[in-house]
Amino acid sequence: MPPLSRRAWLRRAVVGGLGLSASGWIDALARDAGSHPQRKRSCILLWMTGGPSTIDLWDLKPGHENGGPFREIATRVPGLKIGEHLPNIAGHMDRIAVVRSMSTRQGDHGIAAYQMRTGYLPRGAVSYPTLGALAAKENGDPIADLPANVRIAPPNRNDAIGLGDGAGFLGPRYAPLMIGENEGLAPSPDDALRVPNLARPGDLNADEMDARLSLLETMDREFAAARPNAATDAQRASYEHAVRLMRPEAARVFDLGGEPAKLRDAYGRTPFGQGCLLARRLVEAGVAFVEVGLEGWDTHNQNFERVPRLARVLDAGWSALMQDLKDRGLLDTTLIVWMGEFGRTPHVNAGAGRDHFPQAWSAVLAGGGVRGGQAVGRTGADGMSVEDRPTSAPDLLATVCKALGIDPLKSNPSNVGRPIRVVDKDARPLDEIVQ
Repeated sequence: MPPLSRRAWLRRAVVGGLGLSASGWIDALARDAGSHPQRKRSCILLWMTGGPSTIDLWDLKPGHENGGPFREIATRVPGLKIGEHLPNIAGHMDRIAVVRSMSTRQGDHGIAAYQMRTGYLPRGAVSYPTLGALAAKENGDPIADLPANVRIAPPNRNDAIGLGDGAGFLGPRYAPLMIGENEGLAPSPDDALRVPNLARPGDLNADEMDARLSLLETMDREFAAARPNAATDAQRASYEHAVRLMRPEAARVFDLGGEPAKLRDAYGRTPFGQGCLLARRLVEAGVAFVEVGLEGWDTHNQNFERVPRLARVLDAGWSALMQDLKDRGLLDTTLIVWMGEFGRTPHVNAGAGRDHFPQAWSAVLAGGGVRGGQAVGRTGADGMSVEDRPTSAPDLLATVCKALGIDPLKSNPSNVGRPIRVVDKDARPLDEIVQ
């Protein structure tokens, strides 16, 4: 039997009365996902909590005292070199573009993270949505059982200051499903990435569960009719979302147990590595935005011991993700963004570490919508300043939006009663990166 296309499935669902619980529909959609001409691009954000030392990864300064002990290595692209601790990523550089000219102003973790995720600085009563919420609104499937926005191993408290649920004025419909918030307490990566309470209680059969849900829906509908307001609508949206997520076909996407052991080993048996594997499963099933976090980059001390350890985890998970997406025909429709809230100082401090440094650092784009095999912008020989193509947070997010097929100048109604653009109107996207 040929694979069931997305369009054919929807037609059968509407015309033939096919229930959303019908077995196998997620597999059918996943098989069709890579080749479907109308598939919107998904985005995977690899968020490096704490501010990664990009001078040791993407923009090394060999021969200068600021350069440190690490060496450059050649990549798949002649003349384009990166740090020695990303050897597997080096083999994928033809699909990767490095922005070596990020120049921002915020050196505080919370404020900088807010700006890099939303494109805006915190401002009065305005609650700006993150990139994940914007992507979920513009590229998400409103009838899907799976959430359009998923955050795996969310940022720590300091990094998340002011972000709230991440949806901002777009509302809770576009807020992320949080996974792995307490990964440090979990006995294994699988446990850390498990979504709790997806299965129905063991003493209920399917019919009994449906009856209870039907009764609750009736009561909620009557309550909402008597009290129409935004809070009620938000509560109902969250409830409906949770119920859809509990359906076996949707819940199964979060189960990594069926993946081959060899593939799981390639990703790395770490929360980040397995989070990257889960991200692949989610975008394969049509999820618009997935964030995977890797914490530990706040290397004020022992930078040259900690960066190699973190980079090994990053290199395994990210390179396996690139290859897996490519093998499944999904790399052309999946944009990967790598960044943290800022970089680290070129000069080394007394604790053999590097401090917060927003003035000159690197971010990386890969996969769908990106012209890979290039480095954009340039820092000076000492790494202290940007000498070519300075790039702001709004510039980068406008570039990401264009790569995702989202108009960065589109406006959305806000919580303060005025329209606000997806990205600031003065943003200059890096058109040389976007296909």
